[in-house]
Amino acid sequence: LIGALLATTSGRQAAEFAEQFRSYLLREKQWKVLMEFILRHLPDYHDLPNGGGCLDQLLSLSMVWANYLFLGCSYNKALLDKVMEMADGNEVEDLPQFTTRSELMKKHQS
Repeated sequence: LIGALLATTSGRQAAEFAEQFRSYLLREKQWKVLMEFILRHLPDYHDLPNGGGCLDQLLSLSMVWANYLFLGCSYNKALLDKVMEMADGNEVEDLPQFTTRSELMKKHQS
């Protein structure tokens, strides 16, 4: 299904397809970069005819990337390396700045 969609779609149709995965918690700027991430990798992660679930894996990876960027979540190095490699070339503006617990403790002790 997704393979056929990708083979015959315009960018607008692909964006409409991706819209179903949008979270109501995402701001417009956040959704834009997340959708770019998803659409960029969708051809490599379309579900196999036997229901391989590759799309679910892509959506999970996209949320890891978004949670890392926008919420400051931490993940193991291998997973983070994978999503950062996948995101290479995606331009993200106005990223929030996070302070780690260690940084807060150092400030408090000073």
